[in-house]
Amino acid sequence: MATGTDSLSSKASPPLVGATIQAFRTKQKLSLDTLSKLSGVSKSMLSQIERNLTNPTVAVLWKLANALNVELTELLEIETSRDVRPLIELLPSHSTPVIKSSDGSCELRILGPVPLAGRFEWYELVIQPGGALQSEAHEKGSKEHLTVLSGQMIVIADSTEQRLKHGDTARYAVDVRHCIHNPGKTNATALMVIEYSRDHRSPAS
Repeated sequence: MATGTDSLSSKASPPLVGATIQAFRTKQKLSLDTLSKLSGVSKSMLSQIERNLTNPTVAVLWKLANALNVELTELLEIETSRDVRPLIELLPSHSTPVIKSSDGSCELRILGPVPLAGRFEWYELVIQPGGALQSEAHEKGSKEHLTVLSGQMIVIADSTEQRLKHGDTARYAVDVRHCIHNPGKTNATALMVIEYSRDHRSPAS
């Protein structure tokens, strides 16, 4: 992989969903407070999302899509075809949705299909040297599986800390505050899978 700056700048920018969410909310004549209550996403978080000050996770977008009664693809502006799907469906690299942390040090490429959001989600995670992906607690019973593909990472779940090197896999609860940190001097890459509890999956699942 090239240097951190060159690598990140060469990839597609994450979709700016703020204006899209605000447009749907305005069209339905919903206040920030009302949408917050319908979705379970805090009003302050909604405000930051609409101003593109933060990039929401797929789980958060899934909640907002349900509250707005729209398809998740409509928020991500992903085009879907009405034709019969081929036996092998290809998503080109440049079409893979990307989420970046507010400071730009972390990048999540959304690898999992949108219909599985809220059940299983998987990402390619790239963290620049010294960067950290900090997350609030997910739904009760949720777990995360992290496999380091290059570099090294430190996983902190609540008060427990574990260092991982290339090839290592960590499995840990994420219904507590958690963090993934890159203590190295080069970019660290990992495959990250989030497994949600059956009790908190979509009623349609």
